[in-house]
Amino acid sequence: MNPAAHLVLVAHGTRKQRGVALVGDIAEQVAATLGRQVHVAFVDVLGPTPAEVLRRLPDAPALVVPAFLSRGYHVGVDIPEHVHASGHPDVTVTDALGPDPQLIRVLADRLIESGWQQGDSVVLAAAGTSDPAAQRDLHTTATWLSALTGSRVELAFAATGEPRVADAVADLRRRGRRRVVVASYLLSEGLFQDRLRASGADVVTAPLGTHPGLVRLIASRFRRARVTVPA
Repeated sequence: MNPAAHLVLVAHGTRKQRGVALVGDIAEQVAATLGRQVHVAFVDVLGPTPAEVLRRLPDAPALVVPAFLSRGYHVGVDIPEHVHASGHPDVTVTDALGPDPQLIRVLADRLIESGWQQGDSVVLAAAGTSDPAAQRDLHTTATWLSALTGSRVELAFAATGEPRVADAVADLRRRGRRRVVVASYLLSEGLFQDRLRASGADVVTAPLGTHPGLVRLIASRFRRARVTVPA
């Protein structure tokens, strides 16, 4: 990590103030870990956008970490377009956060905190995507979590993609499963987390949020940043 570089964490954005505040809390904890200021930008719903933040940081290189749990349109298209629009001459953009073994450990901790028990049916609930690469990332995460829990974890979506979380829960009920736990694969509170809570599951885990493992993963992305996207 360039010691002179500006650090920018880019998240999706939400109208829920709790979600916005949570992204700020994550950035603060990453900043405390690195001993550096971390700027926050959003690609949708609210600002500042990555382009706006980068325009304010013209005097040094910038490192951008996408706070997304898989590849997809926002990571592959939106963020590079914002970098280009900013006119900033030296921006490095890292990979998305997932799939990564660290996230599996965070998911496992959230399951244990929620009261998950061996034998429960687990649905891994992602926001959703139509991007084939992102879908592969999410299926990889579900497979890794299955290995950790010792039983098949179903993948479902809160928005784009099939099956929807509520449908996956209903299908498990029809198959006679005793208890259904939805593992939230979301970064923060917001509309999608509300949908998980309304899915009919017995238990819904908290978003990944400010879990120390997530903070360490983001800090590691900044430290190892190496992929340059020319403006």
